[in-house]
Amino acid sequence: MLLRIGDKIVNRQKIHHTIDAILDYRSHGMSQQEVANKFGIDRTVVSRMESLGEIRKGGRIALIGFPVQNCEEVTYAARQEGVDYILLLSEQERWNFVQDKSGVQLFNQVMEIVATLRTYDIVIILGSNMRIKLLETLLDKDVIGLQIGESPIAEDKYVNPEDVRKLIRQLHF
Repeated sequence: MLLRIGDKIVNRQKIHHTIDAILDYRSHGMSQQEVANKFGIDRTVVSRMESLGEIRKGGRIALIGFPVQNCEEVTYAARQEGVDYILLLSEQERWNFVQDKSGVQLFNQVMEIVATLRTYDIVIILGSNMRIKLLETLLDKDVIGLQIGESPIAEDKYVNPEDVRKLIRQLHF
């Protein structure tokens, strides 16, 4: 935890905590200058720190899909690749989503999801041929479909996390 550097004793935990806080503030919309002022550091320190950890430049990516058998595996792979928004559901979760709401509630929630997806530069959908076409029409933007079956799909489908990872890596802005 403590490290001697010359005549200084440095607390690694304090450094890690501060870096986490800086990145949290930046990811929630604070400017580099605002964060620098908050922590009493130069703005270029914040910029260089972000550059050290940068894995992808450019547009924001969303991933949605259903019915996915291995949601956790695919979510893990997508998070490792820097996907900004992930909504994956198994068949049971999909039915729960639909059945637990009134018609108005369901419509409003679906519209909120569509509105959220419209804020992303690229949307990847794991689903049936019909769902992919529908989302392409609704979003009017770059939609990349990874078809996991013909419509209607009534059971969970296994999605290879490495296929998702490769697809995300191919997205160069």
